Amino acid sequence: MRITIKATFVLLLAMAAVSARPAFAQPASTPDKPLRAELALDYSYLRSNAPPGGCTCFNLNGGSATFAWPVKPGSFAAVGDITIGHAGAIGSGGASLTLSTFTAGARYLPRIGHSPVQAFGQVLVGLAHASGSLVQANTPGTANAGAAFAANLGGGLDLHASRRLSVRLVEADYLLTTVDNGTNNHQNNLRISAGVVIHF
Repeated sequence: MRITIKATFVLLLAMAAVSARPAFAQPASTPDKPLRAELALDYSYLRSNAPPGGCTCFNLNGGSATFAWPVKPGSFAAVGDITIGHAGAIGSGGASLTLSTFTAGARYLPRIGHSPVQAFGQVLVGLAHASGSLVQANTPGTANAGAAFAANLGGGLDLHASRRLSVRLVEADYLLTTVDNGTNNHQNNLRISAGVVIHF
């Protein structure tokens, strides 16, 4: 499954790069146009931690889908994000974890004139769902694994490739989840994503 996700991501990124070539062949002339609705499809890497204390850290690989809708003329959009990451061999016991987050919030996009690069920052809140032997083994009585609080704070850079397509060069987020773990009941996650953005 992991190989399939990475292979798909590489293929999408290659297609976006080919589409971007005409944009680089002529002087930058991207107009300062109104925002449009968009769907981003990304490969996502997460660095997470498990109890007890400190940083018993491990990696998750997965994907995310983010929909953004402009809410007014200018630089703001409403955003909804779904991220799913999986780790299959955590620690010496080889525990597994699938972490899913469903968040929504607001995005700010500063206007950068005619630059083909668009930066953004965002704040989202919502729910996290955790499953797998890591959750069951550490806290068999976990009450909120099905729906814990989650918050996502971060930003990224998109490169305009064509009227319908951009490349998400990077998105970096601090992702907080609050799944019961018998210690401090929260997890500090780093999420790094990259992929393609389809404009509507």
